[in-house]
Amino acid sequence: MRIKNLNLIKKLLLCLWIFASTQTQAQRQLTLKQVIDIAKGESPSALVAKNTKNNRYWQYRTFQSNYKPQLVLRGTLPNFNRAINPITLPDGQVAFINQSFAQNNLTLGLRQVISATGGAIWVNTGLQRLDILGDNRSTSFLATPAFISFEQPLFVFNELLWDKKIEPLRYEESQKKYSEDIEVLSVRATGLFFDLLLSQITMDLAKKNLANNDTIYRIAQGRYEMGRIAENELLQLELGVMNASQQLSQAQLDFQNNLLSLKNFLGNRANLGDFTLVAPEEIPTFEIDEQVALEQAKANRERYISFKRRILESERQVAQARGDNGIDINITGSIGFTNRAASFGEAYANVQNQQIFNIGLQIPILDWGRQKARIQTALANEEVTKSIVSQDVLAFEQEVLQKVRQFKILREQLQVSKRSDEVAQKSYDIAQNRYLIAKITINELINILKAKDDAKRQYLTSLRSFWSAYYELRQLTLYDFEKKETIYYQN
Repeated sequence: MRIKNLNLIKKLLLCLWIFASTQTQAQRQLTLKQVIDIAKGESPSALVAKNTKNNRYWQYRTFQSNYKPQLVLRGTLPNFNRAINPITLPDGQVAFINQSFAQNNLTLGLRQVISATGGAIWVNTGLQRLDILGDNRSTSFLATPAFISFEQPLFVFNELLWDKKIEPLRYEESQKKYSEDIEVLSVRATGLFFDLLLSQITMDLAKKNLANNDTIYRIAQGRYEMGRIAENELLQLELGVMNASQQLSQAQLDFQNNLLSLKNFLGNRANLGDFTLVAPEEIPTFEIDEQVALEQAKANRERYISFKRRILESERQVAQARGDNGIDINITGSIGFTNRAASFGEAYANVQNQQIFNIGLQIPILDWGRQKARIQTALANEEVTKSIVSQDVLAFEQEVLQKVRQFKILREQLQVSKRSDEVAQKSYDIAQNRYLIAKITINELINILKAKDDAKRQYLTSLRSFWSAYYELRQLTLYDFEKKETIYYQN
């Protein structure tokens, strides 16, 4: 009778396990690659990275516009004035005179900077009209059909030239930074994927362990009643059932927390619903050459461009310290045509030449070594920057090489841990059957169960370490070693 009851319990547990498995299979299954694709395409972090790239693009467009011709229309339409104003008379006296006039002016100018010299040149055309109001009404026009002007500072810092060297590097950094940011999402998604996968498998193990412990405990109750086992062994089995129940509760809590973390990272746009994760079983066999990884990292990474930019910025500071030396010589000049007349048509007839040329200067005589100190400070900062950049380059190269070597070791460890998991699972299946026919003790079964669970966790840990290292290496080099192509993302 007891044996029949035990068989009935085992059948019920088997049916429950099959039903639970069927429910799980009905859910959507997600692989590591699918989770990463969702993170790259639909996560909030991907949207932030995209907007950051677009923002930098428009900043660069703004910078480029500074070097292109600027067409500007200026005017005052009208300027009306009726007031008593102090006026200087021809004999030098000042008299307060009642004035009433209206003035209008309009100027169209085209300005172009010259980045090579730091100067500028512009072409203007304009017209002014002056209407004297009151008893002695009159109208006059001042026309400037064409007027060419230039401005050229000498012996000063040329900001335009240095910006033209540095800003394109900043823009190139931002483009590569976007690809890096997207690959960083792969790394983060991998970590969250395996957090959830580990808790999912731990929960499944806890369910199976609880079912197995309960089955063994019920069988042991029958043996105890028949006097075939001691009470101590039965109590150990009862304790095992309670521990398995507690482990299942904790595993379910961990699973829910990790599920929420992954869903929050992927965002609402993914519309995932209920799903289960599928562990990546296939281990990639492609080889990664250290030299190739290093070359690709130098060619593709934003950080390597930043090394050049930082050195250029230190050189810019030296040039600025030398240029801001207090010597200010500014050459300005203009040439064009102008005329005044009582009518619009006459203002553009018989125009006269107009030339203006000016050299302004300011030269410091005594500054007590201030300028020399500024230059020496900038030179010292330049040397410090170059030293730091040299160290950063070495650290950058070392990081890439270490990651390649780590990847190779982790692949070997993964192969070993995968085989260990298979052996441990098979060993437990054999041990469970042997215990049911009283060939091994309960302590031996518990130890084998622990070894099986430890092997499974070690395999999952190795799996996580391997794939994390792989995507970190992709992010470090922006290179797909499997497809042998550069990683570059566009909006």
